[in-house]
Amino acid sequence: MSIRNSAIAGLFLGIVVLTSIGFAAANPLDETQSATNSNDEVTDEQGNVPENPFPNRAKAPEDMLDGGTAWLNTGGDINLKDLRGKIVLFDFWTYCCINCMHILPDLKYLEQKYPNELVVIGVHSAKFDNEQDSEAIRQAIVRYEIEHPVVNDSNRIIWRKFGTRAWPTLALIDPEGYYLGSQSGEGHRELFDAIIARLVEYHSAKGTLDRSPIRFDLERDRVPPGPLKYPGKVHADEAGNRLFVSDSNHNRIVISTLDGKLVDVIGNGAMGFKDGSYSEAMFDHPQGMALVGETLYVADTENHAIRVVDLTAKTVSTLVGTGEQSRARISRGHLNTAGLNSPWALEHVNGVLYIAMAGPHQMWSHELGTNVIGVYAGTGREDIINGPLAESALAQPSGVVSDGESFMYVVDSEGSAVRKIGIGENAEVTTIAGTSELPRGQSLFAFGDKDGIGADARLQHPLGVAYVDDALYIADSYNHKIKHINLDTNEVTTWLGDGTAGNRLEPARFSEPAGLAIAGETLFIADTNNHRICTANLKTNQFEVFEIAGLEPPTPIPTEELEYLTENSEVMTVATQTVQSDGTLQFEIKLNLPTGFKINPLAPLNYRLQANADQQVIAPEHLSKRQKATAENDRVAIAIPMASQSGTATFDLTLTFNYCRDGVGGLCKMDTARWRIPVSVAADGSSEPITLETPIIE
Repeated sequence: MSIRNSAIAGLFLGIVVLTSIGFAAANPLDETQSATNSNDEVTDEQGNVPENPFPNRAKAPEDMLDGGTAWLNTGGDINLKDLRGKIVLFDFWTYCCINCMHILPDLKYLEQKYPNELVVIGVHSAKFDNEQDSEAIRQAIVRYEIEHPVVNDSNRIIWRKFGTRAWPTLALIDPEGYYLGSQSGEGHRELFDAIIARLVEYHSAKGTLDRSPIRFDLERDRVPPGPLKYPGKVHADEAGNRLFVSDSNHNRIVISTLDGKLVDVIGNGAMGFKDGSYSEAMFDHPQGMALVGETLYVADTENHAIRVVDLTAKTVSTLVGTGEQSRARISRGHLNTAGLNSPWALEHVNGVLYIAMAGPHQMWSHELGTNVIGVYAGTGREDIINGPLAESALAQPSGVVSDGESFMYVVDSEGSAVRKIGIGENAEVTTIAGTSELPRGQSLFAFGDKDGIGADARLQHPLGVAYVDDALYIADSYNHKIKHINLDTNEVTTWLGDGTAGNRLEPARFSEPAGLAIAGETLFIADTNNHRICTANLKTNQFEVFEIAGLEPPTPIPTEELEYLTENSEVMTVATQTVQSDGTLQFEIKLNLPTGFKINPLAPLNYRLQANADQQVIAPEHLSKRQKATAENDRVAIAIPMASQSGTATFDLTLTFNYCRDGVGGLCKMDTARWRIPVSVAADGSSEPITLETPIIE
């Protein structure tokens, strides 16, 4: 075995030995089924014998995906039989979890590298009660721009079948339906890339790899465009009569007046990492903001950076961050080289910028004008632990505000707690609402919806916080409420919302509100899943939608027209067809689909007609462009206006179609058929359509 293969085999050994035991224990298998014949001789095109990466594999029961309560991002249920021939990567996740968010770029990388060999299936096994709801998961899928199917494993049935113990966990099943192992945690892109590459090599040579393209009905295609898309945070500038909105999924910052007149838009709406003018700059799901004079600092969360907006010059630059997630646990670093990890919220106090760094569960700080940045509070352990700054523990801090001098108030979303952090020497971290200190890890599961004082109160994944007059307002996100905390007594009370997700005004309902800001007597609320900003009067509780006049969704950046891959499709040559000059060139195509499969009515059915350059039969506007076709059962009808009463031409007809089990199955395959058809137009030609057939699909 080569050194390279030895190293990869070591990775394989680690993933299987460390994790497949739980699977086997959860699913006792007959020993006669638990291994394949490692002596099967498989050769590639060069006659080489690829090594079987997993000579001893456990057969996955066909019912492994049974038990979910709903399938999302797809047209129907998916089972292991549907996935046969594909490498399948299961992602066990829950949408509150920052570590689960961190592996989404890794999954997208693998999906793009192995588009026809790999299928990723998200298994959403909820932590919080709110996350069991399929509609909430659907919103998260669209918000995180996930492009693979997700099953709602609300009762953790699939979780238990796989022997899963932590979020996130990735598990693999090979093209023959054998379970290979799993790995928990983030940062395993290279490991899975190496394993998948070896699986592709082996199963391609063996003939057990199905490379047919697949298609899913994505939730995002059901969301109409609007002025805002999942706004995350708001920042109110009362003195300057400005409201700043992080229009997170439009990858931009919107500026309006406090009465709703559009002032400006920062960022062109494209997801990216680019400095420059407002129209040139790019962000990646920005969240919290802090204003210092005419400089706006932005937590560019998924670029893992702090961006600087010069509101006078109308330019964007980068203060710190490389665009890549850092997993280093540093105490201090230089702005030019320091890496960040999901900065989520910002607060400025007396020349210091404080950063709620959700990824490493810490608060960081940067004294403006210096070239260093570093940890301010939190060891990096995810927990609720009070004490001196360097000994305390936070749990995914996602919102921060201050009293302007002595204290910061931080919402720990994963600990469902509100923390109080001192500013200055000998400062400490305490908990003023939500979980008190419990045995290791238990604080992360002490959540609910309960008014009360201090540790008796319960929140559910709060994301936003605002301060005014010795009181806090909390965006209790997963309870769909705004709560009030009296800082003299630490009493928590529900202020707005009845605990049900919705978008009505009376009584007020929200859907996972995430950002709060106060100007005068007005509380501004980023009502994230409702794609809107709302206002509530602090004195009267009057609740309204805040409209920004003139705001439009960003203009999509033009891209080349999508072309389906056809190089692997055989061109079928048809005998010369003599057709009547009746005004249309007609085709009727029979689709030879596998038994039990039908055309997916929700998917595009397209054709493209091309011809030799000197033909006069069809007008040029009907050639070379993708056109929509119609189908009834397994028959496709195409009619194209003719431009001449006579003539000859040779046409290339390309048809792309999607089919799935019963027409609505979750896993839909894409296929392409191509024909070369010589045509002669004559008065005595046939008036019947030209009949064609696709190859038989096994």
